[in-house]
Amino acid sequence: MADAPLEWARYKRAPGLVLGFHGCDAMVAEAVFTGQQQHLQPSRNAYDWLGPGIYFWESDPWRALVFASDAQERRYLSKGRIDNPTVVGAVIDLGRCCNLLEVDALSEMQRAHEYLATASKAAGVPLPRNKGAERGQRFLDKAVVGVMHSLRAEQQLAPYQTVRAAFLEGEDLYDGAGFKARNHIQIAVLDTDCILGYFRLPGPSRR
Repeated sequence: MADAPLEWARYKRAPGLVLGFHGCDAMVAEAVFTGQQQHLQPSRNAYDWLGPGIYFWESDPWRALVFASDAQERRYLSKGRIDNPTVVGAVIDLGRCCNLLEVDALSEMQRAHEYLATASKAAGVPLPRNKGAERGQRFLDKAVVGVMHSLRAEQQLAPYQTVRAAFLEGEDLYDGAGFKARNHIQIAVLDTDCILGYFRLPGPSRR
């Protein structure tokens, strides 16, 4: 597929604001709410789905809480220990967004993969592989996103401030369904200026 015209780069800036929700331990949430900690900590795991960044579930606080509760029982899901699962809300300006629901962004990812594959072959090292159930440990995708960011820097293109993607996850919602039980949209925020503020959720924010 041909590349989009350079003049169209302006459309990578997503209009409007979105609400994001981050599942974490209650102590982390309180540190952010009281100003002891200016921002949530970015994730830097080798298997992160969207590369480095502060991760949010878009418009889905319950999904964030489910994740934090799962991580309480399965410690490997989060580098930070979660003893009291809770949710932090955030108002996010997506800004200059690598939106992996758009053709141009997907093409950019594809080119990054081709570059990585060529470099790996030349170096005689195997490509990383996504592993686990439903490819939940995304070593390959993390590497491709990293190469994409690096290539933009080399080409002196404006860096992405956020990365956004939809994921089909979980079992079929019902017999014969084209929907999954844990479908979601996830956002990784690289530029904390895109986080306009954090907020507490009304009512109970713990399971």
